[in-house]
Parts: sequence; structure tokens; C-alpha cells
Amino acid sequence: MKNRFVQILIWLGIMSVLTMLGMGLWLVFSGGSQTTESLKWLQLCQTLGTFLFPPIICAWIWDENRKPFRWLKMDQKVNWKSIVWAIGIMVLAIPAINLLADLNSRVDLPESLDFIEQIFRRQEDAAAGLTERFLKADNGWGLLINIGLLAFLPALSEELSFRGTLQQILGRNQVKESRVHIAIWVTAFVFSAIHLQFYGFVPRMLMGALFGYVFVWSGSLWVPIVMHFTNNGLAVLFYYLFDTNDASKSYADTIGAGTTWWLGVISLLIVIALVITFPDRREYVRRTRTQ
Repeated sequence: MKNRFVQILIWLGIMSVLTMLGMGLWLVFSGGSQTTESLKWLQLCQTLGTFLFPPIICAWIWDENRKPFRWLKMDQKVNWKSIVWAIGIMVLAIPAINLLADLNSRVDLPESLDFIEQIFRRQEDAAAGLTERFLKADNGWGLLINIGLLAFLPALSEELSFRGTLQQILGRNQVKESRVHIAIWVTAFVFSAIHLQFYGFVPRMLMGALFGYVFVWSGSLWVPIVMHFTNNGLAVLFYYLFDTNDASKSYADTIGAGTTWWLGVISLLIVIALVITFPDRREYVRRTRTQ
């Protein structure tokens, strides 16, 4: 336990230093400008300093042979059948995610906590407004930049931080299966909470747990990275394709919710079936039973 506590402190310490360094560099070169381009540079600095570099540095420190990507399980052989399965899950999960997000958004806090709810709503609106500014792209080049900045980099860096680092610190070398589940769900909770979006908390936590289980089953961090990228990339692509058509854009964002809730239910059932039959899961269960 002491080792894990120290590791978390080291990780958070390096993260804090690099985050402040990244924000400092942004302030020096941008002067604190609030233009979309400037804020995208801030997003890049925060992604690199907060989520990408700290896990790699920590893994380099903790691995006896100074092989950070081995510690992070990025050098493991990937089962391509599992990759295809993982992508399929994320594509088919869109209506289910929309349904869960819609249900989450309907949560009303008690009247005595109305002021907190108003804060949550304002945060949600501000985040949605900033995301919309970021997603605007006038051409294919702008789309590629958004895919890199808003889809690939977050997927890679957040999986390095949460599944690759935090989940492994909490669950590494755990003999009891219950400890592995605890590590997955605690990491999923932190992963969702750190986004500071209360009305998307539940679907994001469930998605984080899914990434965590797939990581454990496959033994490779690349599988949850691909899943995370698929989710982010589809959001970026849909916005680009339907940006000039409000009705289509609304449908792409809400299919599975509202009057199409039944599609969300079907999607959820399909996803559950695909998760249960995930190729690496069967091998993982067989292996753990024989231990």
C-alpha cells in the first residue's frame, strides 16, 4: 500500500509540475489570448503536460530496465480480432451512450442544492460552447487537426494516465480478483470526475470501466486507446459532416435518446453481448480459473 501511495504522489507531482510548465509556456507565447486558435494551443499544452508526459516519465522511473512502454503494457502483442471487436463495440454503442447521457442530464438535485445544480449547468454549457468552437473546421485540413488534437491525443494521453498508470498502480500484482475490479472502477470514477461534467458523468464512468476491463483482458494498452480514439474520432467526424445541417447534427448526437430511446436500449443490449463475448475475455477467464 505504501508503494502505491508513493507512486500516486510521484505521478501527481510530475503531473502538477508539467501542467504548470505547459500553461506557463502558453501564457508566455499567447499572452493569455482567448481566441479559438490560442485555446487550442492551451489544450495541446495541457494534454501533453497533464496526461501524456507524466505517465511515460513515471514508467521510465519505475521499470527496472528503463523501458517505460513495457511498464505501460504498450509493447504487448495485440490480437487484431480484439481490435476489430473493440472498434465495433464503440460504433454500435453510440445510441446507448446517447441514451445514458440523456438520462444523466435529467437528474435533478434537491431544491436545497439548487445553487450547486446551477453551477453544474453553467459548467456544462460552457464546456459545450468551447467544444463547439474547437470542432469548427472549414476544410479537410481543419478536420485532420481536430482529429489529432481532439481525438487521437486525448485518447492516447488519457489512457496512458488512467488505465496505463492509475489503474495499474491500484491493480498491479493483485492476486484477488476483487482488487482488480476495485482498481478498474476507482479509475473509471476518477477518469469521469476529472472531466468536470456532472451531466455526462455516468456514461463516461461506464465507458472508463469498459476501457479498464478491456485493458485487463487484452493485456495491451493499445486496445483501450483504439476504443477511446474511435469514440472521440466519430464525434469529431460527425460534427464536421453535419455542421451545415442542424437537423442531421442533432440526430447524430441524440440517436438512442428521446423518442428513439428504443434504439439506445437495443444498442446497450448488443454492447453487453459483445463485451461478454470479447475474444480476450474468454482467454482471461480461462487463465484466471486455472491459477
